Amino acid sequence: MNIEETVDYHIRATLFKMMRMYNLYAAENGITQGIGYVLILITKEGVPATKIAPLMGMGTSSLTRLLKTMETDGLIYRQPDKQDKRVVRIFLTEKGASLREKAKTIVLNFNEKLLKKVNKKEMDAFVKVSSIIRDQIHDEIEIFQENKKS
Repeated sequence: MNIEETVDYHIRATLFKMMRMYNLYAAENGITQGIGYVLILITKEGVPATKIAPLMGMGTSSLTRLLKTMETDGLIYRQPDKQDKRVVRIFLTEKGASLREKAKTIVLNFNEKLLKKVNKKEMDAFVKVSSIIRDQIHDEIEIFQENKKS
């Protein structure tokens, strides 16, 4: 099998092109695509900091640095959860909310353009295959971790 025929190749090539595209848009607003994605994940109710890292595919130390940068830039603020004081929730500032809307619009516009080229059946198949790939990755990680324990 040729490397260009692997799932890995197509996912990585697509991901890197998307990241480049979103970084171009983000740079116009003085942020990175990573910051833009975090902004999109934060709702009005705030989000626990611990929930962001898995959604971003980041380690906690990388996320901590990113959140610190966002806080320094006036995009977010942290506040203890009202029910569980051990949990720190991340909220958007007015500046962060404004950039969130811009980031969200860029993502939605891209998807609208894409959906003009991909029909519902194709999109449903893409979503299904993506889910299967994520499940397989999850299984592979579990097997790897179990083998390391042995």
